[in-house]
Amino acid sequence: MTTSRRLLLCTLLLGCAGAVFAQGGEGPLRLVVPYPPGGGSDRSARIVAEVLQQRLGQPVVVENIVGAGGRLALRQVAAMPATANVLVLVNPALMVVAPLVYKNNGYDPDKDFQPVSQVSRYEMSAAVGAAVPVREYRHLLAWMKANPEKASLGVPATGSLPHFFALMMAQGAGIKAEVIGYKGSSPLVTDLMGGHVPVAIDALDSHLTQHEAGKIRILATSGAKRALPNVPTFKEAGLDMVATGFNTFYAKAGMPAERAAALSREIKAVMLMPDVQQKFVILKAEAVAADQAASHAEVEAFKKLWVPAIRQANLQFE
Repeated sequence: MTTSRRLLLCTLLLGCAGAVFAQGGEGPLRLVVPYPPGGGSDRSARIVAEVLQQRLGQPVVVENIVGAGGRLALRQVAAMPATANVLVLVNPALMVVAPLVYKNNGYDPDKDFQPVSQVSRYEMSAAVGAAVPVREYRHLLAWMKANPEKASLGVPATGSLPHFFALMMAQGAGIKAEVIGYKGSSPLVTDLMGGHVPVAIDALDSHLTQHEAGKIRILATSGAKRALPNVPTFKEAGLDMVATGFNTFYAKAGMPAERAAALSREIKAVMLMPDVQQKFVILKAEAVAADQAASHAEVEAFKKLWVPAIRQANLQFE
């Protein structure tokens, strides 16, 4: 195929995609992030939005709707009309954990939403501030046991995946620790640096910049292999646990199948771009290019792995 024919084919494909999104959509495509600006979800959405609007030939706007640990955004999106030109970027806490641990969740992940495209997998990390006099994870456990009045764990949101992981970490170490939920990763890491909370459990990328600057110390990461050469995994440090999360774009269940499928194809194409993948590498996240079926399968696999453990923990929040 000649270069001119390739260009013509690309133009026709983009034109078809734009036509699909123009039918029934209200205004620009909105990518809702359930957390404050600056966190891993927000940065992931903005990476995708920048390229996606070029492909679609229409504005793509990232909108942060913050509150209730991310659940407020899903409640608001679920209440929007089926014609709303909106996707929401979600993680396991919102699609799997919250429906099990909150009495009044406010949305049904299966009835109100449909998966469009997964974009990343990420792992978590435990980090301490400069005021905590330890440099190894096993020493952290000893310090927390010796200082129970200081043994608090900060997490980016109540009921989030890091919250649940923090509880399991404390349980596995035989420690009674208070878990403090914040309104996002940015205020959590600020308090960690300021000494207002001694330990934080969050997505690895949320800790990385300040760790590299020497303002906090990452003691362990939750993946199967080391994400940082000089930092052990939790399993290497003595906690027999591997945990990863995902970021996936979801649409309202009522979005027409043709539009949802077209958006899925476009986001998958974005995630296959080498420069986009490199930006996710910088975030210490694994870039994923997935269609709707693969995205749904990832969520179902996560449920099989984690739902029994979540139920066994018997957590209940109002």
